[in-house]
Order: sequence, then C-alpha cells, then structure tokens
Amino acid sequence: MIIAVIDGMGGGIGAQIVSNLREELPTYIDIYALGTNSIATSSMMKSHANKGATGENAIITSVKKANIVVAPVSVVMPNSMMGEVTCGISTAVAECEALKVLLPIMPEDVEIVGLENKPLALLIKDCIKVIKKEFNIK
Repeated sequence: MIIAVIDGMGGGIGAQIVSNLREELPTYIDIYALGTNSIATSSMMKSHANKGATGENAIITSVKKANIVVAPVSVVMPNSMMGEVTCGISTAVAECEALKVLLPIMPEDVEIVGLENKPLALLIKDCIKVIKKEFNIK
C-alpha cells in the first residue's frame, strides 16, 4: 500500500502527517513525500517517509500509484499555496483513483461551512482513523 502525502511551502504540515502515519501504521505501508518544492519534500523525508519527490511532474506521476492521498484541501485548488499548486497538480489529485483524505486547511480567502475548527494534531488523528477504517488496519 502506498500513501502519498502532499505539501508545499515549508512542508511543516506534511512532516507532521508523515511522522504520525509512521507511528500509527504498519511498516509495510510505503509513505511517499511529495513536495511542491524541495524544502517541503526534505522536511517530510526527515519524518521518515520511504520515498520523496518534488515538483509538478513527480506529483502527477506518483499519485497515480497511490492508494491514499493525504494533503491539505488546498491541493485541489489551482494556484493555492502561493501559486505552488499548479493546475496539473490539482487536476491529478482530483482525478486519481486513490482515496483522498484532505485536511480542511484552506487559503485565507476560502471558507467551507459546517466544519469543526480543530487543531492540526486532532485533524491528523482523524485522518489516521479514516485510513485505518477504510483499509481495515488494526
């Protein structure tokens, strides 16, 4: 099984996701760190992802192989993350066959109603619960 974690900017959110996935899930699960820039990829790799790749083409190619994609919801919004998310990235993520577990971390000008405002740590725990339930992982 492959979990692709996508992040941009400094990669801090992605690094926390990778670290928590590594702690909570079995070691046979591969975690791919996919950064919109090299700093994000490097940050996620330091949290013990199995593989890392950077940039639009790497993300487009890698999400096709993934069973699960974990990222902030802004990854499906072209030009988000200060322009780091290209139209190609957002389309590839939206159209890939993987289960998409998107954390409700949005750009400043986007508001999704009906969401509970939770700290990042709790969002990541919820993310892991969804993955465990969906793929029957104990």
